[in-house]
Amino acid sequence: MKTTVERAYELARSGSVSNVKDIERQLTKEQHESVHAHLSGETIKKQLKTLIRESREKD
Repeated sequence: MKTTVERAYELARSGSVSNVKDIERQLTKEQHESVHAHLSGETIKKQLKTLIRESREKD
């Protein structure tokens, strides 16, 4: 199983999420632990938002 952070980046690149909250919800559904703690830092949030935006621009 992928780590919480690895899966978060994968979801961000997938084009299937609209924001970081969507990633948090999906990771929680997938039973990853401490999701909010892993994704609460400003740097990771910024990176995830950038990946989400880029993945949506491809469509």
